[in-house]
Amino acid sequence: MKPSLPLLAVSFFAADIQAGAGPFLGIYLQAQGWTPDTIGTVITLGAIVGMLVTAPAGALVDALSQRRAVVVAASALTIVAAGVIWLSQGFWPITLAQIATAVAGSVMGPALTGLTLGMAGQKNFDRLYGRNQVANHAGNIAAAVLSGAVGWWLGLPWVFALGALFGVACMAAVLLIPARAVHRHYARGLAHGDADSSPTRADSLRILLGNRSLLLLAIVLAAFSLGNSAMLPLYSLAVAAAHRGGASGITAANIVISQIVMLIVATIASRLIRRFGFWWVMLATFVTLPARALTAAWLTSTWGIVPVQIFDGLGSGLQAVAIPALVVHLLHGSGRVNLGQGAVLTVEAAGGCLSPLLGGWLANRFGYPVAFVSLGSLALVSIAVWVARGAVIRRDCDSRRDTLDKMTDLDATALFP
Repeated sequence: MKPSLPLLAVSFFAADIQAGAGPFLGIYLQAQGWTPDTIGTVITLGAIVGMLVTAPAGALVDALSQRRAVVVAASALTIVAAGVIWLSQGFWPITLAQIATAVAGSVMGPALTGLTLGMAGQKNFDRLYGRNQVANHAGNIAAAVLSGAVGWWLGLPWVFALGALFGVACMAAVLLIPARAVHRHYARGLAHGDADSSPTRADSLRILLGNRSLLLLAIVLAAFSLGNSAMLPLYSLAVAAAHRGGASGITAANIVISQIVMLIVATIASRLIRRFGFWWVMLATFVTLPARALTAAWLTSTWGIVPVQIFDGLGSGLQAVAIPALVVHLLHGSGRVNLGQGAVLTVEAAGGCLSPLLGGWLANRFGYPVAFVSLGSLALVSIAVWVARGAVIRRDCDSRRDTLDKMTDLDATALFP
C-alpha cells in the first residue's frame, strides 16, 4: 500500500477535528439553557487559544521526529473533549473542552504539512498536499451531512460522539503510515539525508522576520481574513431575515456549496500553481472576495447562495493549497517550515477573530449590503500590497527556485501514478 493512501485517510478524518463542533455546539448549549453571551464567551476563548497555539504547534512539529504522534495527540484531545461535552454542561468543563478542541484543530494543520513534506519532498509537496485537500474537503462534506443526520435522528449529543469517532479513525489512519515513509529531516524543511554527516541544525528564528515575502504574505492574509471570515454567517442571517426563517438550512447549504467547489478547485490547484506561479494564483484568490461581497449585497434571494459561495469556494480552495506550498517554497532548507506555517496562520487567524465583530457592527449600524461591501473592500488592501510589492515577491520566488533546484530532494515518484 502506498503510504500516501493512509495520509489521505488522515486528511479526510482530520476535517472534523479541524472544524471542531462548529455551529452545533452553540445550538446544543442553547438547548441546555445557556445564554448567547455565555456561549459567545466560550467559543471566543477557544478561538483565541487556538490562534495563540498555532505557531508553537508548528515549532513542535519541527522539533519532533515522530510527526505521527502529534496527530495521535490531537485526535486524543478531540475524543476527550467530546466526552466532556457529552457528560457535563458546566461552564468550565465546556470551556476547557472547547479550548482542547481548538488546540487539536490548530495542531493538526502543521502536523499534516510536516507529514506531507516528509513524504513527498519540496518539489512534489503541492501535488500531494492538493490531494490531501481534496480528501479534507470531502471529509468536511461527510462530517456536515452525517452530523446533521445524527443530530436530527438521535439528538445533538450524538454529534459529539461522531466527532470522537472521527478522532479514533484519524488516529488509526495515521498509525498505518510507516514511520520510515516520513523523512524526519525533510518533514521540517531540512534538505539533509539520514546518511549525511553534515550538521542538521535549523536556521535561527530570525529567518521568519527576515523573509520579506513571508511577512507580506501574512499581512495580506490578515486583511483578507478580516473581510472574509464574517461573510458566511452574515449572509446566512441576511437571507434568513429576508425570507423569515430557515437559518440552519441556509447555513448548511452555504457550507456544502463552498466545500464542493473547494474540493473541485483543490484537484487542479497544483497544476495552476505550476502553470501560472504563486503570485498570480494568490492574486486571483484576493479578487474573489470583492466579487463575493458585491454579489452578496446585490442578491439576498435563496438561490443567491450559489454564486456567493462559489466565489468563496474558488478563493478558499486555491488558498488551502497555495499558502502551505508557498511557505514551503520560501522556507525549505531552513528547518523552520512548519513554524513558518504556524506563524502565517496565526496572523491570518487574528484577522479572522476580529471579522465577526466588525461585520456584526456594520450590519447592525448600516445594514447588510453596506456590511458586505465594506468587508469585501478590505481585500483591496491585500490586492494593493500584493501588486505594489509584486516585484519583490516574484524575485524572491525566482531566486528561491534557483536555490531549491540545487538542493537534494526526496524521490516521490512512487507516490504518484
